Amino acid sequence: MEQLIAQIRACTVCAGHLPFAPRPVFQVSPNAKILIIGQAPGLKVQQTGIPWNDQSGNTLRRWLGVSNEQFYDPNLFAIVPMGFCFPGTGKSGDLPPRPECAPLWHGPLLAQMPGITLTLLIGQYAQRYYLKTPATMSLTETVRDFESFLPRYLPLVHPSPRNKIWHKKNPWFEAGVVPQLQAIVHQRIQ
Repeated sequence: MEQLIAQIRACTVCAGHLPFAPRPVFQVSPNAKILIIGQAPGLKVQQTGIPWNDQSGNTLRRWLGVSNEQFYDPNLFAIVPMGFCFPGTGKSGDLPPRPECAPLWHGPLLAQMPGITLTLLIGQYAQRYYLKTPATMSLTETVRDFESFLPRYLPLVHPSPRNKIWHKKNPWFEAGVVPQLQAIVHQRIQ
């Protein structure tokens, strides 16, 4: 695992496509119980090197019902984004995660974490990659149907402040999905 971590930290495969020098941001341990697969680090996360160290992370930790100490314990949570480095900014927010990362690094990392009992798929990129949902299936439909993907996967909407409109239109998420998510997470990290 240490050798693999060093290889990922030294990765420059997509350097020519990034606005900054590559700085892969992730958290792994062979003892991890829950895997969080998000999109890609935002600018603040890229600058600090700490995964989910932003407003989105605060919301995600609230949804999970865990403390910062629990969240950043790699023996509890592995954090492996679809794109390991900040991809840059586009017209309506951050660019999509670089497509090179997941095929290159996810398989070797997952092989080193046999204790993963739940994978949280945050956002459409992770959900399409792992669930193979058809392009006609919306993120809302996938998240609403989360129980059909259990016990292995649990799809979530991204906790970004940019999704406030989605949350207003879908109050069932906070009312129904978040309490079940918290119960499942607490059961898995005991």
